[in-house]
Amino acid sequence: MSTVLASTKQWFMSNEQAAFFIKVVFGSLMIALFAQISVPMYPVPITGQTLAVTVVGLALGRKAGVSAVLLYLAQGAMGLPVFATGSAGLAAFFGPTGGYLYGFIASVAILGYFSDKGVLKSYFMSTVVALVATATVFVFGLIHLSFFVPKGSVLQFGLYPFILGGIVKAVLAAGLVVPTHKFFSKL
Repeated sequence: MSTVLASTKQWFMSNEQAAFFIKVVFGSLMIALFAQISVPMYPVPITGQTLAVTVVGLALGRKAGVSAVLLYLAQGAMGLPVFATGSAGLAAFFGPTGGYLYGFIASVAILGYFSDKGVLKSYFMSTVVALVATATVFVFGLIHLSFFVPKGSVLQFGLYPFILGGIVKAVLAAGLVVPTHKFFSKL
């Protein structure tokens, strides 16, 4: 089994462009799949997107991670049903949840930057970075959402119901990626 993993790692290292393409497509599909894990709430549903974005950013690094999120957003913009609850189209970028979509780009850029700098050597620091990246998604989401909800209620609709889940997703993402990275870096 370890020979197969070592051969796969060797292939990825010697075929950089193909490996990059595979990572980007896989990352975008992972985000699309996790977006379908959804608890409907108005105006912002609880989804698995942020977990997938966090895993993608930590696991793929800045360049491939940002490219995966941009591909995911392009897929949705082109009409593929990849957003939460199978929604799609340009309207998603201008509706109440559009800011969260934009926030994914900034979030994965932060995650990828620190991943590239070696943060995955520490579970604690990876978790801290994941929490900062999660907060970044909230900042973008709340600013955009403020145009759609009554004045003074943006935190009630766009933050409070999501705080605990955001923390759990950040901790879980670091818990998934850090040991996986350590395992594969030893091959």
